[in-house]
Amino acid sequence: MSELRPTAVLNIVGLTPSLIGEHTPKLKAFRDRNACVRLQEPFPAVTCTSQSTMLTGLPPSGHGIVGNGWYFREQAEVGFWKQSNGLVQGEKVYETLKKSHPGFTCAKLFWWYNMYAAVDFSVTPRPHYPADGRKVFDVYTHPASLHDPMVADLGSFPFPAFWGPMAGIKSSEWIAACAKWTWEKKHPTLNLVYLPHLDYCLQKLGPESPEIPSELNRIDAVAGDLIEFFEKNGIQVLIVSEYGISKVTRHLHPNRILRQAGLLEIRPSLNWEMLDVGASRAFAVSDHQICHIYLNDKSCLNQVVSLFEKAPGQRKILFGEARKAHGLDHSRAGDVVLMAEPDNWYTYYFWEDDAKAPDFARCVDIHRKPGYDPAELFFDPKRPAKAIAAMALLKKKLGLRYYMDVIPLDASLIKGSHGTPSDSSAEAPLMMGRSDLLGKETALPMTAVREVIIGSIIGG
Repeated sequence: MSELRPTAVLNIVGLTPSLIGEHTPKLKAFRDRNACVRLQEPFPAVTCTSQSTMLTGLPPSGHGIVGNGWYFREQAEVGFWKQSNGLVQGEKVYETLKKSHPGFTCAKLFWWYNMYAAVDFSVTPRPHYPADGRKVFDVYTHPASLHDPMVADLGSFPFPAFWGPMAGIKSSEWIAACAKWTWEKKHPTLNLVYLPHLDYCLQKLGPESPEIPSELNRIDAVAGDLIEFFEKNGIQVLIVSEYGISKVTRHLHPNRILRQAGLLEIRPSLNWEMLDVGASRAFAVSDHQICHIYLNDKSCLNQVVSLFEKAPGQRKILFGEARKAHGLDHSRAGDVVLMAEPDNWYTYYFWEDDAKAPDFARCVDIHRKPGYDPAELFFDPKRPAKAIAAMALLKKKLGLRYYMDVIPLDASLIKGSHGTPSDSSAEAPLMMGRSDLLGKETALPMTAVREVIIGSIIGG
């Protein structure tokens, strides 16, 4: 049996060929001495779907991850950003390698569906939730014995820098340090490393913002240092990205359209309104540039399709056999699926009066919201948000409960989005690595990433 060759896969979220250049000298140098191909993204081109496609070699219809969240029909609940690896159907690349090569080990660092994955070492964000309602930031590790020495050496994970209005480079810096630490302590054969920094600034500012060059320089420094570290230790490096982020100038509120048509049910709750998905004839689960519309009453299919044919910003409306053609023929997917035009994205908003928006709408609350909310990247410019946040953090340090309602309800703030496959190779996700691994193709389907990883580890 051939000797296994350690490999690191750096997932630099949002990186596209057009972003590599004078502001990313280290990534440019890596590209110039290797091969670079376009990855043909799945639909939807979102984090959980793209990562599962890379690791299983299957489309969403095969692995079941039809977005970052979906409607759990048996529970009549929408769930986003679940963490159990048991949700991913199909055999993952590390499971295949472990079966065929007993000496193989894998570290999965901040890639999604990390908890209870069949890997040897894992680290992922996971707060503690005491009974008094507090949220205590932390990471989950496997084995649990990794946690204390890792945090002692690296310091606590900068959770506010991972998502929310303070999201930024510090989270990617910590993850990169975690990757080095894990290699030095455990020497895993496969190192899966997630570097999310570009995802924040590209959504928040848009890809054409004059601030993007400095953000590119920041992630270039982190990634370049990590490439140098791995290569000095004899570890092969592959670089992938999950999607490209396009400039958006408009948005659509699908749930409000369904509400106005009398298909959506609202439950009054204290002083606000809540979406009652189980009672609704039809409701929407929005996720960047994809929107799953679930029908509890199948007889309203034609009405729903007609509503969105009249609404602006749809590239495609998928239902019936059309879902199969786009790899979304799965029970978790919506009965109707909207694909946005590249300059459009979908909100989860279901209220018509901001005064009746639920309390969580103004918080960073990724699990309670029945859809993805990129406005969580902003402080509300109409309120003294930083002062509110400072007071809440003081209460947190004192061990008191706190309510950090600092997030705006203004969808027009968002300048970048993703989910719709890119029309341009320059704006699409990529894969960089040795030319003998990537071949002479200029493009590969994202399902091919799995075999490239296997070839890197066990190839000749």
